[in-house]
Amino acid sequence: MNLSFFDQFSSPTLLGIPLILIAMVFPALLLPSPGNRWINNRLSTLQLWFINLITKQLMIPLDKKGHKWALILTSLMMFLLLTNLLGLLPYTFTPTTQLSMNLALAFPLWLATLLTGLRNQPSVSLGHLLPEGTPTLLIPALILIETTSLLIRPLALGVRLTANLTAGHLLIQLISTATTTLMTTMPVVSLLTLAVLLLLTILEVAVAMIQAYVFVLLLSLYLQENI
Repeated sequence: MNLSFFDQFSSPTLLGIPLILIAMVFPALLLPSPGNRWINNRLSTLQLWFINLITKQLMIPLDKKGHKWALILTSLMMFLLLTNLLGLLPYTFTPTTQLSMNLALAFPLWLATLLTGLRNQPSVSLGHLLPEGTPTLLIPALILIETTSLLIRPLALGVRLTANLTAGHLLIQLISTATTTLMTTMPVVSLLTLAVLLLLTILEVAVAMIQAYVFVLLLSLYLQENI
């Protein structure tokens, strides 16, 4: 029984071919395609308004130098948001529950922000490892602590996204299993668990949106430190 709960996190295959690439590419089909008109329909207008809102929110903590990253950060935000929300549908697979994929997204972008800072302002970037006014005896320990905290940033990004989505999916499956099991024996309790399941589903929709925003927002803050 315990193993079956975690089967939803294994990558689906068809004739031995992993289908995770299809699950990663499918959200792109939901994005508005460019056309020769300013406005195509109400749905595309709503999508463009939402993308514009996300871009503005992500660019607030950045100065003009960081606006070059607008396309990357907005695209990443839309990808994570659509992937997380599509993963809440029945009989679907959520690629962002895989730690390997989240680390593959977090590590290169974090490394790019770090290398940007070392190239443009090396003294300022290295100065973050040692706060001003540190006593001489604490300098080696603080450098080691700050270096460790710097290096675990991509790991924290990936683990945070994976843990939150995995916990939510497990809770939904546990409560839905309890609802179907109690339906014949205790109908009243089954209705109560069904109400809890609906509330949890709404909460998971909010978590899917918030975690995508937090992932990209932290990357933008790391970028701001280095520009």
